[in-house]
Amino acid sequence: MWIVDLALRRPYTFIVLAISIVISGGLAILRTPKDIFPSINIPVVSVIWTYAGMEPNNVANDITTVFEREVTTTVNDIEHIESESLYGLAVIKIFLQPSANVSAGIAEVTSISQAVIKELPTGITPPLVVSYSATNVAVLRLGLGGKGFSEKQLNDYALNFVRPQLVTVPGTAVPYPFGGKQRYVEINLNYRAMQSHGLTAADVISSVSAQNLILPSGTAKIGSFEYQIGINSSPPTIADLNVLPVKTVNGATIYLRDVGEVIDGNIPQTNVVRFNGTRATMLNIVKNGNASTLDIVQAVRTRLTKERIIRLEQG
Repeated sequence: MWIVDLALRRPYTFIVLAISIVISGGLAILRTPKDIFPSINIPVVSVIWTYAGMEPNNVANDITTVFEREVTTTVNDIEHIESESLYGLAVIKIFLQPSANVSAGIAEVTSISQAVIKELPTGITPPLVVSYSATNVAVLRLGLGGKGFSEKQLNDYALNFVRPQLVTVPGTAVPYPFGGKQRYVEINLNYRAMQSHGLTAADVISSVSAQNLILPSGTAKIGSFEYQIGINSSPPTIADLNVLPVKTVNGATIYLRDVGEVIDGNIPQTNVVRFNGTRATMLNIVKNGNASTLDIVQAVRTRLTKERIIRLEQG
């Protein structure tokens, strides 16, 4: 055969080719990404609006519909839009074309989200804009639990200490934790006491808003020295909020403690997580983009070992 004759006439050429194939194969093995999920390019941008206390019908008419109308006129490469209106919550999923520039889409959605606020109900806050695709799946579940820890402590630890450590792993995204009770400073008002003093909830809200402020204080120059000045415009502890004056009636001052109590509480719990029969908190470790699932798992396990977090279950 001609190839055999060529190899016999040029042996060194084929030796070099063989060595090149071996080296190329080794480099391919080392550099080829290892994954268990295929890469599916279906870019989605989710916009989550929150307006506590609004019923779903009003959310659909006053938030979802208005935002959808504005999005379709300013955002390019939209494939279709899906939305869901819940109690105090609007979730709009904007599916982009596979060839769309996702970064540009996120910028356009964020821009119109800020501009449309003036058309939405008064007091609504800017939305949460999240980008993901079909490959953004949960590859790990991290459970936090322990004797002597309340659900509020577990949720606070997962959100403010564990989550910031895990998001530094390349290719991962960590949503808010499931389970536990999210910490929230709240005022429990006594309706009978408020009625007896002629107060309403609006009076209490106005009083707290006016007297619990974070303000710049500046400095004071005295002689050759310059001193930093602190302003006690915000109570340093939760208990101090109870002594805020609400109203003065006939020379008598009515304090917040007379009509209610400020506590270190939590927002209403909407989900429960249990590990081994006890209440706990769970974090989903989500694969983000084209990162290798196996590399993410290994990196997260290494990080958890360093942080001494012991319970880890593969999802």
